[in-house]
Amino acid sequence: MRILKVVQAYYPFQEMGGPVVKVRALARGLARRGHDVTVLTADLGLVGREVPGLTLERCEWGWQSEKEGVRAIYLPALTCFRAATVNPRVLRFSRDLRAQFDVVHVYGLYDLLGPAVGASCRKQSIPYVLEPMGMFRPIVRSIRLKRLYHRTLGRDLIRNARFLVSTSEQERRELMEDGIERHRIVVRRNGVDGPEKMPERGEFRRQIGVAEHSRMVLFLGRLVSKKRPDLLIEAFARWREKSRSAEDSVLVLAGPEEDKRYAAGLKRKASELGLSRHIRFAGPLYDDAKWRAYRDADVFVLPSQNENFGNTAAEAVVCGTPVIVTDSCGIAPFVKRAGQVVSHSPEDLVRALAELLDDPDLRQRYRQGCEEMARSLSWNDPVDEMEGLYERCLKGAA
Repeated sequence: MRILKVVQAYYPFQEMGGPVVKVRALARGLARRGHDVTVLTADLGLVGREVPGLTLERCEWGWQSEKEGVRAIYLPALTCFRAATVNPRVLRFSRDLRAQFDVVHVYGLYDLLGPAVGASCRKQSIPYVLEPMGMFRPIVRSIRLKRLYHRTLGRDLIRNARFLVSTSEQERRELMEDGIERHRIVVRRNGVDGPEKMPERGEFRRQIGVAEHSRMVLFLGRLVSKKRPDLLIEAFARWREKSRSAEDSVLVLAGPEEDKRYAAGLKRKASELGLSRHIRFAGPLYDDAKWRAYRDADVFVLPSQNENFGNTAAEAVVCGTPVIVTDSCGIAPFVKRAGQVVSHSPEDLVRALAELLDDPDLRQRYRQGCEEMARSLSWNDPVDEMEGLYERCLKGAA
């Protein structure tokens, strides 16, 4: 099959979060099975950016690269607003999609690439799949703009998608509650790839000055309100007040400061709680640095108020680190013996932190459970499911 994947951000722009990892993994998996895979995305700043192993060349659309059988095309941006860009060349690129592609997969909402390609698919009778990636329901910020998008650009894009892909049962329920027909929704989880070589323990701690015996709690992700690192700071402070083993404990918040005002508020909160010495803002961590951080943490916490899956929790588990996730995360049903699932409240987070950090035997049992969870989250099944879904699209088109 000739497959086009359309996404606002793609590798090497890892600071844009989990979608970059997900789309890349699925694209590579399909390419390994002999499919012709192209990713259409936005150029978010390639000039001057050195990426080992990534070779770029000019093309009529902007820049292109070919790596592991996947061709990526980066369209230049005329302007941008937060994560959305305006890329006029998408119109010319989309004029003759039928000659190049059999099926299209659009990832995400609230950008202009998806609607433009979707409109061309409808004109040229090309089946396409839409994966909202947790964005379908307008929440957190720019809610009026998101509702306007649904009434205008998003309406036809959503209505005419052959299928909508949700990454969890939680997201499927949300789609149905918001009016999407059950028969159009396909549940396909995300997967996880571990590092080529597992890092030795202790390297990240030495880098940021955390003692080997200190309890280390890790949050890794974009520092945005939806992921609620502020809730984790509050819970960490309350655990420290009660625990005898908390004296040398450290909370590491690692991730890009996408919302500068929110990130500044987190630092202010840490200072007001008297935790400046015990909370480290490590900045964004990618590739080897990311894996070293997971490896050295005693527990990883994902306190999101809404998360369609939660790739970072899966990555922590691959490194043998127990996790605490809220029941608002799509990955929650997979956690089982690798950690704890809690309600979205500081009280439950405090309780879970106390149980894991104050009980080394419990942490060890959860570490043993991590291997089982990691095996259940390989990318093989998701790639199988996408291959089958695209074939269903083509049969329907025929």
